[in-house]
Amino acid sequence: MNARSILVALVSVTLLTSGTAGLAVAATTGGGPSDVGDAAAPTTTTLQQSGGLIRGSPDLAVSTSDPTLNPGRTNTLPLQITNDGDLDLGTASSRSVVTTARNVRVEADAEETPLTVETGTLAIGAVTENKPGKAPIAVSVPSDVAEGTYTIDVEVKYSYTFQQSGGVTYDREGTLTTEIDVEVDGDARFEITNATTDAKVGETGVVEAEVRNVGADGARDLTVAMSSSSPQVTFGGTASDTAQIDALAPNETATVRYDVAFTPGASVREYVLDGTVRFETPEGYPRVDEDPSVGVTPRTEQRFSVDDVEADLYVGEQGELYGTVTNEGPDPARNVVVQFAEESPNVIPRESSVAVGTLAAGESGSFRLPIEVGGEAEPIDRTSDVVVQYRNEENERRAYRDLELLYSVEPQRDRFGLSVETREIEAGGQVDLTVEVTNELDEPVTDVEARLFADSPLESDNDEGFVSTLEPGESTTMTFDLSAESSGVAKTYPVSFDFRYDDADGDSQLSDTTRVPITVVEPEESSPLSGIGTLPLVLGVLVVLAALGGGLYVTQRE
Repeated sequence: MNARSILVALVSVTLLTSGTAGLAVAATTGGGPSDVGDAAAPTTTTLQQSGGLIRGSPDLAVSTSDPTLNPGRTNTLPLQITNDGDLDLGTASSRSVVTTARNVRVEADAEETPLTVETGTLAIGAVTENKPGKAPIAVSVPSDVAEGTYTIDVEVKYSYTFQQSGGVTYDREGTLTTEIDVEVDGDARFEITNATTDAKVGETGVVEAEVRNVGADGARDLTVAMSSSSPQVTFGGTASDTAQIDALAPNETATVRYDVAFTPGASVREYVLDGTVRFETPEGYPRVDEDPSVGVTPRTEQRFSVDDVEADLYVGEQGELYGTVTNEGPDPARNVVVQFAEESPNVIPRESSVAVGTLAAGESGSFRLPIEVGGEAEPIDRTSDVVVQYRNEENERRAYRDLELLYSVEPQRDRFGLSVETREIEAGGQVDLTVEVTNELDEPVTDVEARLFADSPLESDNDEGFVSTLEPGESTTMTFDLSAESSGVAKTYPVSFDFRYDDADGDSQLSDTTRVPITVVEPEESSPLSGIGTLPLVLGVLVVLAALGGGLYVTQRE
């Protein structure tokens, strides 16, 4: 074996071991040992096209967009992990296979400084060339730390694919150790404390808070923004609001005020308000402090309850709903009004609201709502919403809506009871129909006009009656003429009555029609003397008796 053959064999073994066996083929085509490096490029291209060889690695770097830290607090230092990967072998379409850093873990410490890193290891997933990773770390800075630059050590561990060839993947672990310089700045910084509000749940009000400059430098032209992430808290109908402060020297405090509202039904608990303070340094440089926050608790909702609900409601009638409303507190309520808020075609308020007056916390007051029930209503148990309107201590109008009334609507009833003594009439005859009328309502009525209606074969020449007043349960007697045609068939016919009257409120009402059965009977059979009048008949009897007496006298004389 000559030296050339030995050289070819050695090169082939070396390339096979490194995964580029194709280089040995190129070596046999010519050139000496100095040609091996030049032959590698075309041989690798041949392998990429035939076997899919990919080789490369991530290239990570750590930076921060805001290196400024404020003393006397725990600051958030936003770290960004970028990746400028290296592709040694492979096509652009397969680049991400070897340049992606997987399972990236970030750990920082500041052991050589007075600063303290509060965050442990952060796992941020994969970092690609197109998608940097974010690793915000918490750094505590003592209040007595001198201004200046400090260094934080950062260690980034990750895994990646170093090479992929012929379906075989070679993975590796990587570690990046680097440093981040941070600046401890003595600018103004702020605390927001002592937030209080007069707003109750379900109402609007004002929240007040104190803004204190706890930094080492003054601030001017401050804009203090407050926002809430809770839907139960709004600022004038929006999620945030701002207040202005001209200037704050170190350790100086100012009060800010915002209009605030808590939704009905919100819990009585502390709600976090996030603050952002934008300001200028005494030199005119703009700064932002996004760390302040404060909690605020609303006052207990002004509540009312309704008890002792009663009703005298009947289908087709006007009536009343009665109840007692109680101010459950916590504050007095002025000009309390109970408003009927139900919308029903069959239950209609004659007055939509009724005043109760001023109620101290724990005090109760009665109310009466006039209601009309339609004739098509069902006699069932019902619920109706009511709203309590009132004015608070600042004379602002408020409303409490979480109330309902439970009551019953009774079946339709006769407003006037009728008792008829005579229920029969002879065909061709006439009777005086005596009717006892009773007020069945729960209220007095006035100007009661009764009307009788009769159809053939019955008729009436006197079909009206009147009484000026009837108290509840009181009765009166009315008399009507009723006659029956002689051709009337002997059977039962109805006569009807209705009543027009004024109720206790002076409103004119018309009752439903009440029917009474009247039976037409055959007249009694006529006697032989039925055609003779009563007086002639008596005279005739007397003449006959006188004649008989005279004859008897003559006979006795003889």
